Amino acid sequence: MRWLSFRQGLLAGFMIVVLLLGGVGIHGWLLLEGMVAQSRESNAQALQLSTAVQALGERSVDIERSARQYLVLGDALLRERFDAHLAGALEQLLRIEAMPAETLVVLSGRWREQAGLLRDGIEQTPPRNNLAEQLDRLAALNDEIQVAAKRWIDGGNVRLLDQLERRRVELGSRLALALLGAVLVALAMGWWLVRAVRQLEKAIGRLGEGRFDASIEVSGPADLRRLGRHLDGLRNHLAGLEADRERTLRHVSHELKTPLTALKEGIALLAEEVPGPLSDGQREVTRILGHKVDSLQCQIESLLRLNAAVFEARRLNLLQVDLRQALSEAAQRHELRGQARQVRIEVEAGEGRARLDPGKLAVILDNLLANAIDFSPQGGLVRLTAQRFKGGWRIVCRDQGPGVAPEDAQRIFEPFVQGRRAAPVARAGSGVGLSIVRELAQAMRARIKLADSDVGAVFQLDLPDEK
Repeated sequence: MRWLSFRQGLLAGFMIVVLLLGGVGIHGWLLLEGMVAQSRESNAQALQLSTAVQALGERSVDIERSARQYLVLGDALLRERFDAHLAGALEQLLRIEAMPAETLVVLSGRWREQAGLLRDGIEQTPPRNNLAEQLDRLAALNDEIQVAAKRWIDGGNVRLLDQLERRRVELGSRLALALLGAVLVALAMGWWLVRAVRQLEKAIGRLGEGRFDASIEVSGPADLRRLGRHLDGLRNHLAGLEADRERTLRHVSHELKTPLTALKEGIALLAEEVPGPLSDGQREVTRILGHKVDSLQCQIESLLRLNAAVFEARRLNLLQVDLRQALSEAAQRHELRGQARQVRIEVEAGEGRARLDPGKLAVILDNLLANAIDFSPQGGLVRLTAQRFKGGWRIVCRDQGPGVAPEDAQRIFEPFVQGRRAAPVARAGSGVGLSIVRELAQAMRARIKLADSDVGAVFQLDLPDEK
C-alpha cells in the first residue's frame, strides 16, 4: 500500500466498505426474491391442491348419487352420469397425484382401487349387494385425502417459515460479518492514514519548538511520505540556519569582547590618571564611559547566556523528580539572599513526583525566586507552591512587590525587556532571565505565564504529565 496516496487510500477504504455492505444487500435481495418465488409456488400448489380436493369431494357426492339412482332405477342415462362423474374425479386425482406428497399419492391409489371395485360392482348383473359399503369407503377415503391435503399444506407453511427463519439467521450473520469487516477496514484505513498525520503533527511540533536533531520519517500514503521528506529538508535547512545564527552570535560576541576589554583597560588607566591628571569634567566623562562599557559587557554576557540557554533547552534529561524537595532546595539556595533583605521564602507543595528535567527546573526556580526577592519590599514574603491540577502540576511563585505594569505584561518574557516598575533595590540585570525561563519551560513542554494578581507578581508554571 506504499504506492497509494491519501486520496486513493480513502477511496479504496470507502470502496471496500461499499462492496462489503453492498454484497450483503444484494445477497439479501436475492434471498428475498427466492423466498417470494418459493412462497408463490407454495401458495399456487396449496390452491391447486385445495381446489382438486374440493372438486374430488363434489365429484364423489355426484358419483354416490348417480350410483344409488342407477341401482334403484337401472336407467342407462344414470349409468352414463356415473361414468362421467367418475372420469371427472379421476382427473382431479391426477392433479392431486402431481403434488410432491407421498401420502396423497398412496391415498389416491387406494381411491382409484376403490373406485374400480365400485365400477366393477355396478357393471355386474345384477349389481353387487355391498355397493353401499363401497360407497361409504370411498367417502371415507375422500375425508382422508382432505385431511392429508390439509396436513401437507400446513407442513408446507411450516417448512416455508422454517426456511425463512434460516435465511433470516443467515442474512443476519452475513450482515454482522460485513459490518465487522467494514469496521475493521475503517479502523485499518484510519490507523494507516491517522498515523501518518500524527507523525506529521509531531514533526511540525518539534520544528516549532526548535528541535532539529531528530530526522523526520513519515510512513503511510505516498503523498504524505513525500510531504515528510519535504519537512525533513526544511528541518535540515532550519538546523543549518540555527547553527549559522549561533556561530555568528559567538563570533560577534567574541569580536565585541576583545575591543571592550581594551576599552575597559584604557578607561581604568584614565581613571587612575596614569597618562596625567584629569579635570573634574574629564573624570565625570571617564566615569560615564566606564559605566557604559560595563553595561555593554553585561548585555553581551546576557546575550551569550540566553544563547546557551536556547542551546541547552534542546537537551532534555527527563527524570522523576520530587517537587517538594526541588522547591525546598531552590528556597535554600536563595536563603542568604532573602535574609539580606529580610524576605521570607515559604514553600508549600503536595506529595507527588513529576517527570521533568531537574536541571532546567532549578534554573527556572532560581530566576523566578531571584526576581521575587529583588522586587519584594523589606520584610516581605515570597510564596513558592506546587499542587496537582487536571493534566499535570502547577508551580506558582508569588511576591508582594509592585508587580508588572499592564503595558509590560504581554512582553515581559521577551529578551532584554525590563518592566517599568522599578525594584526597591538596585539591580544589574539585563532582562533575559524571564526569556531563559520561557525557553527552558517550552523545552519541557511546560507553559509559563504571568497570572492576574492585585498584589505583587504571580508567575505560574504548568507542567503537563508526560505520556
